[in-house]
Amino acid sequence: MSEFKLHLRSQIQPFKGSDEWHAISLEHSVPIQQTALLLCDIWDKHWCQSATYRCGEIARQANQVAKSARQKGAQIIHAPSDTMEFYENFEQRQMMQNLANSEMPTPLDLPDPPQPIDASDGGCDDDPQCEAVGLWTQQDPIIEIGKNDGISDNGQEVYNLLRLKEISTLLIMGVHTNMCILGRSFSIKAMTRIGVNCILVRDLTDAMYNPKRAPFVSHQKGTELVIEYIEKYWCPTVLSRDLLG
Repeated sequence: MSEFKLHLRSQIQPFKGSDEWHAISLEHSVPIQQTALLLCDIWDKHWCQSATYRCGEIARQANQVAKSARQKGAQIIHAPSDTMEFYENFEQRQMMQNLANSEMPTPLDLPDPPQPIDASDGGCDDDPQCEAVGLWTQQDPIIEIGKNDGISDNGQEVYNLLRLKEISTLLIMGVHTNMCILGRSFSIKAMTRIGVNCILVRDLTDAMYNPKRAPFVSHQKGTELVIEYIEKYWCPTVLSRDLLG
């Protein structure tokens, strides 16, 4: 069985109770047939103009990664939240809706420390800030949807597909790192709590963060801090080149 050879990055705390953390790397192979790649909220348009631009950049690269993973035999799941009405007549959406429900395990009570950035203002880094209204209608159309892909924004449906296909590893890319990537019902926190091995594709994600808020760093640095936070408390990360082979 062919495999993805992944170079995982995680964070360790050698001395518990201290603020000292170190990045470590670990080689880890996963069977491609037991792997799914989920594209989280890579919408056609965001209410924040800067977020829309950065999401478009991610979409172009994510499409190439998804295409490569699909050709290798990985399951692709498109998860553009709040747009399922657009996809109601797609076979890939109907397939997810028609799956038999699998009983979810009791979620683990895992630590959930505060995040390292303040996004209480919504995270828009435009000046003036954009009005927070939902403008998305679908996934960025540059992203191709394969015949055997799935479309869902529902954690139960995603879990049903993982169990049906005996998938144990869920790779996640998309936006936003400090919000949907962590908090959606199909994403890192929820899936980790029920025993799914999640991995974040760290070069194909972006945070909602305004540098005028704590810790008063650049937008890029803010995203990096959230990625490190995920590596500390939730799951490892990889670079997309590992999926491209």
